[in-house]
Amino acid sequence: MQIGKVMRGDGTAWSEACERAAGFWDRLRGLLRRNGLDPGAAMLIERCGAVHTVGMRFALDLVFVDKAWRVTRTFQNVKPGRVMVSGGWRAARVYEAEAGCLKVGEIKKGDVLKWQG
Repeated sequence: MQIGKVMRGDGTAWSEACERAAGFWDRLRGLLRRNGLDPGAAMLIERCGAVHTVGMRFALDLVFVDKAWRVTRTFQNVKPGRVMVSGGWRAARVYEAEAGCLKVGEIKKGDVLKWQG
C-alpha cells in the first residue's frame, strides 16, 4: 500500500496520512481487522462506488469522490454492520476515516479532495 496525503482544492491538507488501496487484495481487505486509525489518518480505496461495514470494529466517516476527484457524497458515523453504503452512480473511489477523526462535516458535494503520493 502507498502512503500519501489528501489535498483540498485550495491546496490545504485534509489528511496528512492516507493509505491508498489500489490492488485487488488491498481493496478487498480495506480497514477490516483493524482496531482504528491514527487521528487525522484515512484510507483511499480505488475503484469503489459502495462500501460495507460488516465485520468492522469501529464506525467510519466516508467521502466518495468521482474520477475527477470531486466529492459526490459524504457520510458520518457509519456504524459497523451496514450491508451497503453507496456513493452514487458517479463515485469512483472512497476515503474512509475513523468516525470523528477528520473534519468530514466541512466537506461538501463538489469539493475536490485529491490524493498525493
